Amino acid sequence: MLKHVVVPIHRDGWKFVAIFAGVTIGLALLWAPLGWLGLLATAWCVYFFRDPPRVTPTRPDLVVSPADGLIVSIVDVPPPPELDMGAVPVTRIGIFLNVFDVHINRTPIAGTIVKTHYHKGQFLNASFDKASELNERMAIRMVTPAGLTLAFVQVAGLVARRIVCHLVPDQVVAAGEKFGLIRFGSRTDVYLPAGWNALVVTGQRVVGGETVLADGRSTEPARQGLVH
Repeated sequence: MLKHVVVPIHRDGWKFVAIFAGVTIGLALLWAPLGWLGLLATAWCVYFFRDPPRVTPTRPDLVVSPADGLIVSIVDVPPPPELDMGAVPVTRIGIFLNVFDVHINRTPIAGTIVKTHYHKGQFLNASFDKASELNERMAIRMVTPAGLTLAFVQVAGLVARRIVCHLVPDQVVAAGEKFGLIRFGSRTDVYLPAGWNALVVTGQRVVGGETVLADGRSTEPARQGLVH
């Protein structure tokens, strides 16, 4: 029961928690009410870097969400040009992470990393579709054991200024494996294999490493949804 209440903190977050705590002590020494504000900020920092365990479905041909957040866009567009995947449009699923979402990124499917490319850019609001092309980002191309190619991209946002990615070419990964994070508010895009349809809809909230975004064995057309 305790492990469901006390969530681990990602290792990259401890230094920020320490900084927030140090500033809080300084503020408290200056003026007690400022210390309480600092304590709230430190609590938020701990919450931001939480790293809860996830249960990932492992059947082949399932694409799981690489991040927690809100589906803000499902469109057919060419893959990122820096990944050399051609110009034929594929389905791109855009996931927006606000500052209260878990920011750990996870691999969407099992396979081998083929290429990574870091692109410097702007810091527009990550909920806008143009952020996928204009913002600072890390793009990753991978191939599945069945030989299918897909891509996923970490996109910096209006507040986020730092993308952390631990993937390298030729690395073999499992579905749902943790590979990095984005500080502090961001977007993660998934470019599905050609011909695959999204099994999520715009406006839906997804859970990183658990929610199935697409199934290569499914013949279901792209889903539609209603807000209730």
